Amino acid sequence: MCSQIQCVANEILMHFRAQKKHLTDLHMNEPAMTDKDGNTLTLMDTLEDGTNLEEQVEYSIHSKQLYDFLKQCLDARELEILIHRYGLYHHIPLTQKEVAKKLDISRSYVSRLEKKALKKLRAKYDSTPFK
Repeated sequence: MCSQIQCVANEILMHFRAQKKHLTDLHMNEPAMTDKDGNTLTLMDTLEDGTNLEEQVEYSIHSKQLYDFLKQCLDARELEILIHRYGLYHHIPLTQKEVAKKLDISRSYVSRLEKKALKKLRAKYDSTPFK
């Protein structure tokens, strides 16, 4: 009987020792402090994540504008080439040679169409008042 009691006691001691090891662990969503108004703040609230909100919003606006311009000013072949070349619409970016093989055209033709499409996009972007 004593051996069972000793086993239980040992298990309890092992549990407490294991818990002691984790006393210094920090969890991002646990309360860490309070602000001047008495609101509880977590570590996640107090850490700087390095993102610049203004840049993020500007990037989002320019991305939407680019996708709108793609539909507005490119023909189907030019659009297809830019999609494959630059990995648009979640495609994997390909080299001109890979695009040429995929579309069964020459690499130099891919290059010409890509250059033409980029020129159209630049003209559209430059003529748009909101940048």
